[in-house]
Amino acid sequence: MTVLIAILLLILAVTSLGVVLTREPRRQAIAMGANGLVLGLLFLAFQAPDAAYSEIVIGGLILPLLFMVALSTLRTTGKKK
Repeated sequence: MTVLIAILLLILAVTSLGVVLTREPRRQAIAMGANGLVLGLLFLAFQAPDAAYSEIVIGGLILPLLFMVALSTLRTTGKKK
């Protein structure tokens, strides 16, 4: 189990760096979704299923989807002006 946690922590560090170092907002949203999914898997490894499900749904799916919708809305309103 400790090997799994170490691997998940390493993947979490890589995805977190991906969120911070990416310059394009659309790619940042995708990287943030991947980060939320990995964090949810880490919560499952720590045997916290409630926190894991919440993180996977909110951090891995809903929040990146909201960012994508906001970005597409900003780009369409920017083209109209």
